[in-house]
Amino acid sequence: MELFSKMIATALGVAVHQVNNTLSLLAGGATIPFISRYRKEATGGLDEVQIGEIKDRNDKLCELSKRKETILSTIDTQGKLTGELRTRIESCWDSTELEDIYLPYKPKRKTRAEAARQKGLEPLATLLMLQRENHLENRLGSFVKGEVKDEEDALKGARDIIAEQVSEDERARNQLRNQFSRQAVITSKVIKGKEEEAVKYRDYFDFSEPLTRCTSPRLLAIRRGESEGLLKVTISPDDNECSERLERMYVRSNNECGHQVAEAVRDAYKRLLKPSIETEFATLSKEKADAEAIRVFAENLRQLLLAPPLGQKRVMGIDPGYRTGCKVVCLDAQGTLLHNGTIYPQPPKSEDRLAGREITKLVKQYAIEAIAIGNGTASREPEQFVTSQSYNRELQVFVVSEDGASIYSASKTARDEFPNYDVTVRGAVSIGRRLMDPLAELVKIDAKSIGVGQYQHDVDQTLLKKSLDQTVESCVNLVGVNLNTASRHLLTYISGLGPTLAQNIVDYRTANGPFHSRKELMKVPRMGAKAFEQCAGFLRIPQSKNPLDNSAVHPESYPVVEHIAKDLDCTVGDLIKNKELRTKIDIKKYVSDTVGLPTLTDIMQELDKPGRDPRQQIQVFEFDKNVRTIDDLKEGMILPGIINNITNFGCFVDIGIKENGLVHVSRLCREFVSDPSTVVRIHQHVQVKVMTIDKERKRIQLTMILD
Repeated sequence: MELFSKMIATALGVAVHQVNNTLSLLAGGATIPFISRYRKEATGGLDEVQIGEIKDRNDKLCELSKRKETILSTIDTQGKLTGELRTRIESCWDSTELEDIYLPYKPKRKTRAEAARQKGLEPLATLLMLQRENHLENRLGSFVKGEVKDEEDALKGARDIIAEQVSEDERARNQLRNQFSRQAVITSKVIKGKEEEAVKYRDYFDFSEPLTRCTSPRLLAIRRGESEGLLKVTISPDDNECSERLERMYVRSNNECGHQVAEAVRDAYKRLLKPSIETEFATLSKEKADAEAIRVFAENLRQLLLAPPLGQKRVMGIDPGYRTGCKVVCLDAQGTLLHNGTIYPQPPKSEDRLAGREITKLVKQYAIEAIAIGNGTASREPEQFVTSQSYNRELQVFVVSEDGASIYSASKTARDEFPNYDVTVRGAVSIGRRLMDPLAELVKIDAKSIGVGQYQHDVDQTLLKKSLDQTVESCVNLVGVNLNTASRHLLTYISGLGPTLAQNIVDYRTANGPFHSRKELMKVPRMGAKAFEQCAGFLRIPQSKNPLDNSAVHPESYPVVEHIAKDLDCTVGDLIKNKELRTKIDIKKYVSDTVGLPTLTDIMQELDKPGRDPRQQIQVFEFDKNVRTIDDLKEGMILPGIINNITNFGCFVDIGIKENGLVHVSRLCREFVSDPSTVVRIHQHVQVKVMTIDKERKRIQLTMILD
């Protein structure tokens, strides 16, 4: 719809044709990664975030349009749909305003006002609202009949009608919204008798703060305490001021009618308006907090998924443990399990010599090139044990995040991969594979379980899943995958595939051997032209005869590259190998109706570094050997650490003990920082100083400002 495109373009500050083309591509089945990478001419170079925003806004406008149809139909059925009302509803694109317009017509349960109307008291309410009758007592008697017991009962019913009218008046609701926006304070108090049970919410036992200043983590913590029945939470402006403002809107005389209207307005505020607007602001503030928490979680997940890979090396994975020992697995360069066993270098068995002989034997036997040790409980001792051994080769030792490994090891995915092994073996395999390629391994785990967010169980689960799925999809397509080694789970996130086609690719590969070209994808069952178009550019075949099959150049652009090579009297392979040849190319000569400068520029970048992995190089890290528990910490210590979570208020740092330390946003650097993710990243190696240690609450305050 052209109207939607204009509204979206205005809101996002882009051209209408960019929005139209993007929506057309989305409607045709194109994915966001495909559009942002291969349709830059159509979108004017919009990135994934902008395309996603266009899609979300269009979806919301479509939902609002359907809601308007329902509202129009409901009011029309009541026989109350005037031409003016229809025009106003059709021209309204604000959901709050739309619901305010609809409120007086909205079917509702029997209210006090409706009961009063059925008693015939609406004329009395109208009389009171006019506020012209100076001898009200002379008029009340005519309303005392039927179910109306006496004059006070009549007045009460009339006030109920007025109160409902006030509560449904757009002017009153907007006045109150304005007051809430400027003045609302969120307050939480511990429920009497629940103090001991609610100890983790101690900071919120008697808490009060302007709603506009309540951060996402604080609001979500308060709401969690409320949902657990431990805190009572309210959002309220200045009640007296709100009530007085409403009275000034409706009370126009000082006679008895005016007094009755004033009483009705106060009742409307306390009983109907305030609870309604409080609920509205509670919902809005929760949505805002959810959106911020989800944004932070998604950004952390992106950084984790794009963590540097070790690559295809022969790896030993170790899942540490005390009583049950350390589970050891050996993997080949493709991540295939070659060996598994258990060693006991720590108490209570302390078989360190036997364990040492076993480790050195396995390193030699399987030509191990690197060792990955899980960072969970009991990880420090195995790390020191492993690094103290003598090997027949150079070895790199890494401590790897275990977050979500236990979820994976007990999952159906893990059981399908390793039906003959228990959860401990699967967990150790996952640790080893995470070192080789974090992205390929982490896609097998529900993103919520990876542990780089806060309050993930308290936010809107549908929005969280959508955001995290989009993040995983974006990362997988940014990196690209090896068509001949990628798992079904990794292939599922490739543009245009999904679970069924991903499984079909794996099945075809199993039955026919490795793919030799991208064209061969068309032989996969249910792989149509559209799916091929969407996925081909993100799939790599390193051994293909056509070197472009191992690049991000889309097959639809192969003729362009071949044309360039022909003009230079060389092969495509020569173009990739010879930088001097590429300097002779004038890409403007190859602009056509279907291929523009953005695509040609991308092609040239790919020819320069075909199939380049955008991730950084992995680095070895070592914790302070003298710090193993919180008892070893002293204020003023400077320690190496790894950032393992980022929040709005700072970042958490693994310093090699069970408890993570917090670097508050104000202690990240000397300059003011509004968003911690702009100065730190997940898995970043940092130096931190210990500021305070709270052993009782297991809290460690750190700073990255060292001098």
